[in-house]
Amino acid sequence: MRPVESRITISAPRDEVFAFISDMANRVAWMDHFLKDFRLNRVHSVGSGAGASFVIDSPLFPQRAEYQIVESEAPRRLVERGRIGRLGRTTGFTEWELIDNYGSTELTVTVWTQPGIRWDGIKEGLGARSWLKRQMAGSLRRLRKIFEEQSDRPLARAAVAGYEPLKAARYGSA
Repeated sequence: MRPVESRITISAPRDEVFAFISDMANRVAWMDHFLKDFRLNRVHSVGSGAGASFVIDSPLFPQRAEYQIVESEAPRRLVERGRIGRLGRTTGFTEWELIDNYGSTELTVTVWTQPGIRWDGIKEGLGARSWLKRQMAGSLRRLRKIFEEQSDRPLARAAVAGYEPLKAARYGSA
C-alpha cells in the first residue's frame, strides 16, 4: 500500500507527546476504535524493542498484526515495523514525526505496507488505504483531545498478554 499520511497540531510540548506516543501501552487510549484485542508483547512497553499485537478491525478483512518499535530518536522521531496477516506475510511500517511549533507539537504519522503475496495486495486495494486514512485521522483527533482536554477518568492502558491484574493472586492479603 502506498504511504498514508495524517497530520495534526497538538497544544502540548513535544517531549510530553513523544513520551506518551513511545509507550505502547498508551495506544489503547486513542486507537481502540480500530485496533481490537490490543496486548503488549513485553513487560517493558517504552522505547526501542517495545511491541504489541492486535487485530486491525477493517470492514472486509480483519487481520492480526504485531508491531515493534525499531527506532526511537527522542523527542523527534519514532519508527515501528510490523507483520500483518496470515503468517505475517505483509510487512508494515509506521513513522511518527514530531516537530516543535512554538510550544505546540506538529505530529505527522505515515503508515505503509509491503504485501507479501499478490492476494494481500489485492485485499489492500479494496479500500484499505482510504479506510486507514480515516481511522488514523480519527485517532489523531482523539490523541489531541487527551492532551488538550482534562478527563475525569484514567486513560485505558494495555496489559501484557495473558496477565489480568484483577484475576491475579493477591499474596500477602489476609
